[in-house]
Amino acid sequence: MDWQEISGNWVYIPRQPRAIIHFLGGAFVAAAPHLTYRLLLEDLGKQGYATIATPFINTFDHRSIASEVYNSFEDTLELLQNRRYLPAESLPVYGVGHSMGCKLHLLIGSIYDVKRSGNILISFNNFSARDAVPLMGQMPQEFNMEFAPNPQETLDLIADYYDVSRNLIIKFSNDTIDQSYTLGQILTKIFPGKVSTQVINGSHITPLGQNLQWQSNPQSFTPFDAIGQWIDREVNRDLYQLKREMLRWLDPVST
Repeated sequence: MDWQEISGNWVYIPRQPRAIIHFLGGAFVAAAPHLTYRLLLEDLGKQGYATIATPFINTFDHRSIASEVYNSFEDTLELLQNRRYLPAESLPVYGVGHSMGCKLHLLIGSIYDVKRSGNILISFNNFSARDAVPLMGQMPQEFNMEFAPNPQETLDLIADYYDVSRNLIIKFSNDTIDQSYTLGQILTKIFPGKVSTQVINGSHITPLGQNLQWQSNPQSFTPFDAIGQWIDREVNRDLYQLKREMLRWLDPVST
């Protein structure tokens, strides 16, 4: 099926879904996740993973955003089951977050009694508003605002209340704003033996890779076609590795 907007969420459901992914994107690209993360999510869909991608607009109140996206997901999931788009029996549900989406899934897992088979946390960062928002650091101190919860409060919430035991943390080798190391220390202490960390090639924007869809005619294949296919493959090489690591963790038996 194609993407459908259902109850404020973007939904992609394969013919025979084996599990459900609740996807949350990064702060400035989360408003249209079906476009910005299309290649990654559709490739997962081809392997049987239905996606409910919840858009959000970033504000300073991250706790409220976490509450809104969680409730929106739950409402949409119930609607899809009632309409028989998804089977009534329970399928495994995985949270997948990129950048700020990681923080939101971690807050959801700390604030709510969620039933998750696991979370995939890609390029986690937990900066203060001064470091994350352009020009914030140049404003007078009395006008500065901070995210709620702030970075330390977020880490404390995770350490004290986070209740999703199985986690895959993915860090890219060329990501200067990644803070996965600190997160990994906290989660490993809470859930020893159940947290996997992978460092793979790529940068913070690797999950946003798009298919160039180079079309060539088999009857008249030219050097330009070869170059186009090579560019397509090289541009998305890191994205393909990300997808492989995700699939291997989601279903280690079949991969």
